[in-house]
Amino acid sequence: MNLIYCVEDDAGIRELISYALTSVGFSVEVFGEAESFFSAVSEKKPDLALLDIMLPGTDGMEILKEIRKSGNAMPIIMLTAKSDRMDKVKGLDAGADDYITKPFDVLELVSRIRAVLRRTPFNCKTEEYKELSLNYDERTVTVSGEAVVLTYKEFEMLYCLMTHKGTVVGREKILDKVWGTDFEGESRTLDVHVRTLRKKLGIAGEYIETIRNVGYKLG
Repeated sequence: MNLIYCVEDDAGIRELISYALTSVGFSVEVFGEAESFFSAVSEKKPDLALLDIMLPGTDGMEILKEIRKSGNAMPIIMLTAKSDRMDKVKGLDAGADDYITKPFDVLELVSRIRAVLRRTPFNCKTEEYKELSLNYDERTVTVSGEAVVLTYKEFEMLYCLMTHKGTVVGREKILDKVWGTDFEGESRTLDVHVRTLRKKLGIAGEYIETIRNVGYKLG
């Protein structure tokens, strides 16, 4: 059973989300502010977190930044009344994996959560290649012992390449694995994410080779 944490200051929305997710088989814990959420995360990491942006005290964007700064790559979906395009861009650039505006349909929320969770493999383990190390259980990546903060999709792309070291992984396979079978965007999205991943990995980013018109390879 997947564990979902939801940070939302509106009691009515917290109750709605909790009821909707538990009714389809998720385990849910809800929080009204950042402090109790961080306390819970320190004891047990969720499989996914839902963060409202407009919160008292530390807002959802600051929570997101703090999580990513710590090296935690847990999947995060932002829930917010802010529908401006730039707000979405800021959230995604800060490390959010999805962005849903209020009011939202609970069935769509469940579907979006499942779309992220279904891409998480069951054979969690540690993968290593030269000075690059990835721990799937802890969702951490290090290069020469130094932590590297990745978004959910960047982490999943790297995991896909590391589990196929020395083998070319086709573009369609990566898109299907990381974005899901219902992805309708441009394949250029993959190229943009690979460039960002290479930059974040520093010297280890050179190990990701582009195989023209086919895909990518680690090696």
